[in-house]
This record gives sequence, C-alpha cells and structure tokens, in this order.
Amino acid sequence: MSSSSIRKHGGTGAASDQPAVPEPSFAQRARTLVYLGRIGSLSTLSRKQPGFPFGSVMPYGLDDRGRPIFLISTMAMHTQNLQADPRASLLVTQPDPSDDPLGSSRVTLMGNVLSIPEPELAEARKLYLSRYTNSKYWVDFEDFSFHRMDVVDVYYVAGFGVMGWISASEYNRAQPDPLADSMAEIIQHMNADHQDALVLLARTFAHIESQEATMTAVDRLGFHVRLKTQDGMKGVRIAFLREVGNPAETREALVEMTQAARSEV
Repeated sequence: MSSSSIRKHGGTGAASDQPAVPEPSFAQRARTLVYLGRIGSLSTLSRKQPGFPFGSVMPYGLDDRGRPIFLISTMAMHTQNLQADPRASLLVTQPDPSDDPLGSSRVTLMGNVLSIPEPELAEARKLYLSRYTNSKYWVDFEDFSFHRMDVVDVYYVAGFGVMGWISASEYNRAQPDPLADSMAEIIQHMNADHQDALVLLARTFAHIESQEATMTAVDRLGFHVRLKTQDGMKGVRIAFLREVGNPAETREALVEMTQAARSEV
C-alpha cells in the first residue's frame, strides 16, 4: 500500500528519530481482522427511505479472496434493499476490543452484494457452514440463498489516529496472519503470566520505562503493548528478532528476547 493512502493524526506517530518497527501491511491486517470476525454490520441502501443507509447485523463466511459470503432470506429488509441496489458496506470490528472500542482496529468493506452463480454455490455453502454449523437447519429453506460481496474498496482503521484506504486488489491478494487463530491465546497467556517480562521487553527494546505493560496485539513480525508510565499511558510496537509462523515459534522468540533483556539488567 502506498504511504500516501495512510493517514496519521498529528502527535500519534513515533518520534522522528525512532526507526520504524516492521509490521504487516494494512491489507494483511484488514484480511486478518475480517478472517477473525464472524459477524459484521451490513449497511444497504433503503428502498423505503431512498438514500438512507439501513444497518443489519450480518454473520458472514469468507472465501479465499476475503470476499464475505452471506446466507440471507428474501423476507429480510436488507435482501430486499440489495435486490433494488446491490451496493453495500460491511463493518467488521476487532473481536475482543479493548476498554475503549475507538482504540481498537476495524475495517469497512465496500462492494456489490450479488447472488452467487450456480457453479460456485457448493463451495460457498461449504465455506459458510464451516463457520456456522447451525445454519444447516435453514440453509435449504426456499426463501434463503447465498450472496457474496465483490469488494471494490476497503478502509482500515488501526486504532487512534492511524487509518488508510486499501485497494480491492491489495485486499484480495493479502492473506490472514499465520498467528490469527492463536492470537487471543498468546495475548491472554502473556498478560496473565508474564507481565513482568513485558515491562522488561518494553524497557530493553522500546526504551520506555513503565510500571505496567499489557500486550494488546501480536502478529508474525512483532507485538503491541500498552504501557502505564509516569507520563501516562503509551502504546508501542516491539519487533520480534525474526519472523514467526506459529505459537511455538512465537514462544521461542519471546523467551529468547526476555533472556536477552535480563542479561542486560
């Protein structure tokens, strides 16, 4: 993604004399968030009140290009809206938001929601039911059918002050982070059992003294921590010494970094 499409509010970025910490692209982070999500807010264009958006709670499946798959009934208002105008947006938010939801990541997909062609229905059905097994009880009702959003643009918000547009082609090519399915477990474990290590890692690798440290996100290239310092709360990203691809490698990297940090004390 080009740097011109990323915006940062004044005062929210790192100091100019600090080297950039490697992290996944916005496209990769957006794909990971949509992969982790299970339910979004679908906005369609109202037939009853032309020009007004109509919001609906919407479970979705996902294909290998990150396109949301919906199983919707003809009786639903959003389906009737889509039949009149296929343009829609889907808002997906971080599954486990922090105490302040505006500080959590979220992504808005915009596109056209259309019926899935007959040759592609079997695969769409398989993908959707893999996420929502209970849907087997109504998937074959006559008034239900599968639709898919063909994404035309994406807007990603990483948290306070950092956001940007992602092209549909970048989004479609990106893949979810390899730690996606284990992120929540890693974060919970570090915050429950290793807060002292997080304080030490922040001191050694981010050069910030803190009284408390909480891991808020982790990916194959590093992790984010929220720090309680004498000057208030601060957020910082710390890079792994090497890229990781699974929970075991993540644990090895964190242990190695903690041992290195303790050797400097």
